[in-house]
Amino acid sequence: MSAHLTAANNMRTLKILSVKNETPTVKTFTFHDVLCAKAKPGQFVMVWIPGVDEVPMTLSAMGLGKDSSITVEKVGVATRALHKMKVGNLIGIRGPFGNSFTPTEGNVMIVGGGTGLTSLAPLAEKIADLDVEITFLLGAKSRGQLLFVDRVKTALSRVNGRVVAVTEDGSYGLKGLVTKPAEQLLAKEKFDMVYTCGPEQMMHRMFLLTERHKTPLQTSLERLMRCAIGLCGTCVLGRFRVCRDGPVFSSQQLREVKEEFGRFKRGFDGKRIPFK
Repeated sequence: MSAHLTAANNMRTLKILSVKNETPTVKTFTFHDVLCAKAKPGQFVMVWIPGVDEVPMTLSAMGLGKDSSITVEKVGVATRALHKMKVGNLIGIRGPFGNSFTPTEGNVMIVGGGTGLTSLAPLAEKIADLDVEITFLLGAKSRGQLLFVDRVKTALSRVNGRVVAVTEDGSYGLKGLVTKPAEQLLAKEKFDMVYTCGPEQMMHRMFLLTERHKTPLQTSLERLMRCAIGLCGTCVLGRFRVCRDGPVFSSQQLREVKEEFGRFKRGFDGKRIPFK
């Protein structure tokens, strides 16, 4: 194990500096950590909630000299416990782990759904400093669940980018699934890269669309992760371990696991669970 990974794997106990309500079910928790400040968009950390559990979380903000954050949806025992925590409470952090999105110049599309936007918002902020045109499509079930619209608009204002919001119920922006305007844009324009993160069936649809239009794709996957360093095997996807080989995967890698990607995930016992 490299010295850098060894240092990252050491648990640090940190104070929560701020808690922000993003939606009725999503909060952002900010903390200061030297290693996380050096992270790149797409990387994740293991978050220990004392007395409850340790769970993987994508970093939603990072940067040298800045505080870092995680943006968390209340979906299970650990996240419900985290949502009850206040400023000054202690959490444990290991990481950052995994690879990151690779910045690309030219004409790029970013497609995010739900809490998948937590890794894509910092990506937009990073690549907005490059020679790039950005089209950012944000999706959610309703207006009240849409994340980071103002943050993304601020980042893209530096490059005169396009921001397209899509809600399934039509309460904000376009009505429908975020993959629909993505499909229309891919049919009309040539993109140098598509980045995506969100529900796996959404990402699988983006994979099929980019394959049809011969456009490279980078997607950030989510799996059960316990060790975060490639030892336990709970996050296995084909020949890959998502924590070590990902969480960001390229089109070429996804082609190798197309029989499983978008179709199955694995439970704690390793058995396949079909996506609904």
